[in-house]
Amino acid sequence: MPLWLDLLKTPMAAPETRDLRTMRKTMQLLCVACAVGVLAISPLVRLFGPTASFVVAVLLITTALHVALYVFRKNRADNDHFAAMTAEEG
Repeated sequence: MPLWLDLLKTPMAAPETRDLRTMRKTMQLLCVACAVGVLAISPLVRLFGPTASFVVAVLLITTALHVALYVFRKNRADNDHFAAMTAEEG
């Protein structure tokens, strides 16, 4: 069977709830903030002193925890959706 036909038969992800959409957008903003913080660390340290490094470190840790939580919740929503689809078929 051609690859494109296999891809057409692949089930799609679960519909995105309002909470997951909010988490996804927050995750995107946190990632952009991390990129800006890391790229601009030198000017930030000159302006705000060593506190800037601490703030960027907290931002990185917060982003990592938020991404982990988002992935966990998204996978759980997808698995529940696929289980419901399977139950309807069977």
